[in-house]
Amino acid sequence: MSSTTTEAGTPATAEAAPARRRRRGLRRLSGRDRVVVALLLGIPLLLDLAFVWVPALATVLLSFTKWNGVGGLHSKACLPNVPSIVNNGCLYGVQNYHQAATIYPEFWPAVRHNLIWLAVFIFIATPLGMLFAVLIDRGIKGSRMYQSILFLPVMLSLALIGIIWEFMYSQNLGLINTVIGRNGNTNAIDWLGNPHLNLWAVLVEATWRQAGYVMVLYLAGLKAVDPTLREAALVDGANAWQTFWRVIFPVMKPINIVIMVVTVIESLRAFDLVYITNKGVNGLELLSVLVTSNIVGETQRVGFGSALGVVLLVISLVPISIFLFQTFRREAAK
Repeated sequence: MSSTTTEAGTPATAEAAPARRRRRGLRRLSGRDRVVVALLLGIPLLLDLAFVWVPALATVLLSFTKWNGVGGLHSKACLPNVPSIVNNGCLYGVQNYHQAATIYPEFWPAVRHNLIWLAVFIFIATPLGMLFAVLIDRGIKGSRMYQSILFLPVMLSLALIGIIWEFMYSQNLGLINTVIGRNGNTNAIDWLGNPHLNLWAVLVEATWRQAGYVMVLYLAGLKAVDPTLREAALVDGANAWQTFWRVIFPVMKPINIVIMVVTVIESLRAFDLVYITNKGVNGLELLSVLVTSNIVGETQRVGFGSALGVVLLVISLVPISIFLFQTFRREAAK
């Protein structure tokens, strides 16, 4: 009987031991240590709330108002057919979203351009960066030099990248037109002025930078992979392609999640390159430019600009949520 009780109580005792050790560890912390821990956790949390969550929630709330940024907000509904100055700060419902979708001509081109930007980053820039990382990780000759060259654009600001590529795309004296022999006055290609070409020209600039960024992230993930996995795959007769896609790539799931989130964020917060080129007009409309022009521009329609910001937020959350849902569902099914 005694033996049975001991055997039954052993798992509970084993489970309780770590909890008791954690409690003893917390009790051993001095008052000063607890203050330090509270500061180390509390300060980043407060900064995150102050600069991320509070502005995000405020943007959502402001999107349902008609406010020009001057004066206070109130809970009264906006009056129909009266000047905007009279309706300032009132509740506007979903009218900002309705106006953006129906009578704001720049809205749908900006949405389309943002989706194109996102697709290019996911299907071109990210695989290109992965390819660079795999080649450099295999220790090709001069890999250090290639790594530095490919990473160089990441160290430059987007504004500087835009200026550099303006010289490359220059209509009469640019490198690209000179190389292809189209720099004459009659046959020169206006890469940045033609609304049918400038979006793709700017996407080349963005991909040049994004591929180097993704390369560095994947290189970090490849260096962290256990070398015995490659050795085991080699023993089993797998070639380099099979080893990467069936052994290495699944192990890098945390890096893949980070890269997916970073790719979506980088593609949808694009602003600098198009603003440097032509202030985001004439074929380069983006939601980020429209948000800025409505909130801090001449019109100062904060409520309307906030609605555009919410649309941008939703577009960014959808692919991230789908990717995370699919990833964790496959993991749970294993």
